[in-house]
Amino acid sequence: MERYDVLIVGAGLFGATVAQCLREKGKNVLVIDKRSHVGGNVYTQEIEGIQVHIYGAHIFHTNDKAAWDYVNRFAEFNRYTNSPVANYKGELYSLPFNMYTFNKLWGVVTPREAEEKIRQQREEAGIREPKNLEEQAISLVGTDVYEKLVKGYTEKQWGRPCTELPAFIIRRLPVRFTFDNNYFNARYQGIPIGGYTAMVEHMLSGIEIRLGVDYLEDKATWDAMADTVVYTGPIDRYFDYCFGPLAYRSVRFETEVLKTSNFQGNAVVNYTDRETPYTRIIEHKHFEFGTQPKTVISREYSSEWKPGDDPYYPVNDEKNKSLYERYRALADKEEHVFFGGRLGEYKYYDMDAVIARALEFAG
Repeated sequence: MERYDVLIVGAGLFGATVAQCLREKGKNVLVIDKRSHVGGNVYTQEIEGIQVHIYGAHIFHTNDKAAWDYVNRFAEFNRYTNSPVANYKGELYSLPFNMYTFNKLWGVVTPREAEEKIRQQREEAGIREPKNLEEQAISLVGTDVYEKLVKGYTEKQWGRPCTELPAFIIRRLPVRFTFDNNYFNARYQGIPIGGYTAMVEHMLSGIEIRLGVDYLEDKATWDAMADTVVYTGPIDRYFDYCFGPLAYRSVRFETEVLKTSNFQGNAVVNYTDRETPYTRIIEHKHFEFGTQPKTVISREYSSEWKPGDDPYYPVNDEKNKSLYERYRALADKEEHVFFGGRLGEYKYYDMDAVIARALEFAG
């Protein structure tokens, strides 16, 4: 049996970054993954000449120059700027919420008028200390924006009334009293030309990879092959759900090729009414300014996670935070196993934060 210094379970961004850094330090590394491909949820697949984000749209954005410099070692990034559109029953609004949004809703033309309108609606709602997501949203953007552009989308995404969701979920909601349509107020932003899969493959160049294998189905054998294990899968599954499963939201995608060069004119359109069953439609070619004769779209449906589904978003309420802490206490007792990434730490990470965390871990 061949021996390795480090076994990395999971070929997503966290695992690939750790693997690349450790190999650079002279470590003998083996990477394994349950899926048939590398890249984890940032995996892209070429369809009709278009890089399709199979597990949902991923736009790299950061103010962290170290993270930006690191990913640029492995890919050239384009200048894509995320400017989603909100569709409420056929009415189109700018996201993030900005002066275009406020002008269409209220006819206001100056920032002062927009701020006054929001202040009036906040006062009418009588909110002093927001206790849930609904109150937090109204305090930020007023009742009209909340009812049309926040409530339906959020309740579809989380499967719960906004009054039952914690306020912190929406504290970072971008609100601008300018005409800036850039959703991410980040210094660096873009998508790797040729897709994320090529970038991750470049990161893992020269490293042994085995795909389509489930570490936990033969854990003892895999553990015997390495001095150290870096595990990036679900922490509750690692411990056989001994305290019960952690809660996640999952996403189902309906992807289709259309015989038109342009379906919706934008990469991301959110459907914010409650009646439309999907949360958004992604038109993948617009991430790379594509000119192909056909297009590929994906409708996204949010759902409660169940065994067999891909877990996407941790449900960070008090119950699940407490449950995670119990699992983390077990993880801390594992002498040669380290837990990292979105599933290993039960934490939603933006891509730059994943990279930063992995660089810190491998450093």
